[in-house]
Amino acid sequence: MTQPGFEKAPARDRRRFPGISSRAYEHPADRSALVALRKLSGFDTVFKALSGLLPERSLRLLFLSDSVRVGETQFTHLYAMLRDACYILDLEKVPQMYVQQDPKPNAMCIGLDEPIIVVTTGLVELLDEEEMRAVVGHEVGHALSGHAVYRTVLLFLTNLALRVAWIPLGTVAIMAIVTALREWFRKSELSADRAGLLVGQDVQASMRGLMKIAGGNHLHEMNVDSFLAQAEEYEESGDLRDSVLKILNVLPRTHPFTTVRAAELKKWSQHRDYQRIMDGHYPRRDEDKDASVTDSFRESASHYADTVRSSKDPLFKLVGDIAGGAADVGSRLRDKFAGAAGGAASGSDRAGGTGTSTGTEHKGGGATEQD
Repeated sequence: MTQPGFEKAPARDRRRFPGISSRAYEHPADRSALVALRKLSGFDTVFKALSGLLPERSLRLLFLSDSVRVGETQFTHLYAMLRDACYILDLEKVPQMYVQQDPKPNAMCIGLDEPIIVVTTGLVELLDEEEMRAVVGHEVGHALSGHAVYRTVLLFLTNLALRVAWIPLGTVAIMAIVTALREWFRKSELSADRAGLLVGQDVQASMRGLMKIAGGNHLHEMNVDSFLAQAEEYEESGDLRDSVLKILNVLPRTHPFTTVRAAELKKWSQHRDYQRIMDGHYPRRDEDKDASVTDSFRESASHYADTVRSSKDPLFKLVGDIAGGAADVGSRLRDKFAGAAGGAASGSDRAGGTGTSTGTEHKGGGATEQD
């Protein structure tokens, strides 16, 4: 039976992912946070109760009154892309989408009860059809993951921080939350880039779109390989001072830098996880309730550890060296104390203290089982 809103298949032959869970494409750090939040009983109810405090209703009225709603009679090519994206990712309810007059290329997905997708005229005029398809898929990915809820909260808290700036330490507390939310949101953008690739299924189009966002509509002056080389140079270049400056530059941003996004997406497109999804092997939405919070956090921690180990950034290399040195010192201390304990045990045996030695070995075995 055809579901409402899915009467038309995509314009060209693209793989569809029935029942796909957003966990299939989410960045590990993004996924661990979302799995934990979904496990919180009543979390959605609390946020909906807060909707009266948030500017969502105002934003909906603003877009309705001062932007163009995409549909069957307005921006029909965008509406077709939107339906295609929802069809491919199996999102049953097609979100409302608006085009807003703004020369700056941008797109966002916000809303608590129902997500709203907004794209600017600058973005529509900048991208070709396949590049725009990846962007629409990116925003539908946000909707499927539930990112719109937290984006709306981030907007609210950012505005609140400005209002309470006069309260001693008030803005400090709120900005700490905002900073944490921004770090999560930057990872959610990498997740949504992956969703855009699953919808467009054209890596080159995704790369072109990101290059245009960085350098404008001058593709004849740009090169994908050179653009990706910039990301590698950005990671490797400089000393510890530059590493600190990189952190300071990225802290106020909700999005990762464009070259970094391109490099991350290219890497994921070549990973076995992407190929498995394309082959039809991916987690299903009806399994989300059984997802393990512990496993998700462990995967996230493993990802960050791998990032530190493999990074060529001077600060990350220093952290890795310190961690490696600490591990080496810890290993030597452990060996030293183990040797001393072994010598003491041998002395006890020679003194006829067999029972004491056996007791120590049993305790050690218990400790190993506990770990």
